[in-house]
Amino acid sequence: MTTIPISRAHETSEARGVDVEDLLLRFAADPPPPPHEQERILEAVVTSALPLADSLAVRLAGRGVETDDLVQVARTALVAAVQRYRPGSGRGFEAFVVPTIRGELKRHFRDCGWTVRPPRRLQELRAELSSAEECLRHRLGREVTDAELAAALRCGPEDVKDARHCGSGYRPTSLDAPTPGGGTLGGALTAAEDPYAASDLRSTVRAAVDRLSPRERLIIELRFGEERTQSEIGEVLGVSQMQVSRLLTAILDRLGTALGAQTAA
Repeated sequence: MTTIPISRAHETSEARGVDVEDLLLRFAADPPPPPHEQERILEAVVTSALPLADSLAVRLAGRGVETDDLVQVARTALVAAVQRYRPGSGRGFEAFVVPTIRGELKRHFRDCGWTVRPPRRLQELRAELSSAEECLRHRLGREVTDAELAAALRCGPEDVKDARHCGSGYRPTSLDAPTPGGGTLGGALTAAEDPYAASDLRSTVRAAVDRLSPRERLIIELRFGEERTQSEIGEVLGVSQMQVSRLLTAILDRLGTALGAQTAA
């Protein structure tokens, strides 16, 4: 079936009176209509529903993704939904199509809308964070702490902080942005780096990590290499999230002490 390009959006108003359920019942008839008739029916249904798909896309405009891209995503989802829909089932055509289109738009934002894309678990946690924070604030009548949010979302407080910070990756500030003292943000960040000092630091960190036990190195790899949450690490190790938090704190304290001693020397 041929999809309708954006430039023909104004033509869809003539088809808005189409009885979608009736058309799809004809499409699903036994025996089915000839192939050319099936294509004509599907195109008529899609054409009649284009204003609905476009309106769902336009509502999300101005959030970092081109409107034309959103419209195309919504229309592609509409075509797929029309082909999957079975007349007479569920709560009707629109009740089936709308969640399908919204789901595809959300996936497009998740996969394509980030300038600097964080891990998916942080994207999903960031999406849950806003609603959880609003619910707790309404219930408690005050601002919510990270510990309370972490308990509600069943994650660690550091995961809540990471989820908050990852929002800056969606539309980060330009390095060309002016600073109050003159110049640009990028200019304020530049600093000469001593390659020998960086090499020494890497060697020191590697030596400190090598002195850890196999279990401690596994915890470091899971947390900072694979970016797993404390709860996920606890499942791997067979311990609680609180125990993982204490283990991580102890390991990082030891590494910090070792690095500090090496730097002082």
